[in-house]
Amino acid sequence: MHPPFPDPDPDPRPQPRPPSPERAAEVRERFAEEVRSERPDLATLCLLLGAAADGSLDEAGIDAAQMELDRLAGQLPYRPGGPLAWATAAHQVLGERFGFHGVASDYRRLGSSLLHEVLRRRRGLPILLSVVWLEVARRAGAPVYGVALPGHFVVGFGPAEEQVLADPFDGGRVLSGADAQTLVAGAAGVPLEPAMLEPADPLDVLRRILNNVRAWAAARPERSEVGLWAVDLSLLMPSHPARLRYDRARLLVERGDFVDGAEELEEYAGLIDAVDEGAAAKVRGEARAARARLN
Repeated sequence: MHPPFPDPDPDPRPQPRPPSPERAAEVRERFAEEVRSERPDLATLCLLLGAAADGSLDEAGIDAAQMELDRLAGQLPYRPGGPLAWATAAHQVLGERFGFHGVASDYRRLGSSLLHEVLRRRRGLPILLSVVWLEVARRAGAPVYGVALPGHFVVGFGPAEEQVLADPFDGGRVLSGADAQTLVAGAAGVPLEPAMLEPADPLDVLRRILNNVRAWAAARPERSEVGLWAVDLSLLMPSHPARLRYDRARLLVERGDFVDGAEELEEYAGLIDAVDEGAAAKVRGEARAARARLN
């Protein structure tokens, strides 16, 4: 389901390019510190992800994005009422007054997964628009959280027995129970289950954003550098699939870094050797093939 917003002219700015190696290392270090802190801050992590993607996002730009979230929060009414009142207020302010929403073409843009770009364009993927709703409403004191529906991210307000859902991709439209069922059926082809409505952990939100970035890059081999930094950030998470190390090694090989790629393939083979000898042997074969490409 896509909202009835018109699709404006494409943004004339080029797709973002990663920062210098020095800046990238600094961003990764700060990301690792924040993501493993006692209470990771979702906005900070999303902006650091943006800095890993976009070399033009400096410290002043990160601060400006945080201040924009603060400014938007100041536009929400003070304690408007219960969950429905909060959801309605966010829809009226963020969706109607400031025009935050998404359209189908946003799925084709890397910037739709970068918080600073979403704040600038007021367009993005459902999960990044949900981050805007979360961070703005949280700052204003709302009982708000992310809801990771299959195939479509939304936000929830209030406790489970009073939960009100809103769809930021559709400008924050408040969803009825039937709306939510239709949304899940259309996006994932499955029925809505109560477990799907539970609050999403901030780090789970971040993992889903990184997965989206990696999927975007996988469909565009010419932008393999995007897949590489997204894997690097994913590996800094407190828990991550071991296969990410294999994905990173494959990306290195694809980018022509045959030596480092082969070394990481061999390390991964050693990691899985005890549980799957056949798969380990296959990965070692890939490492040999990578080294042979040096000749």
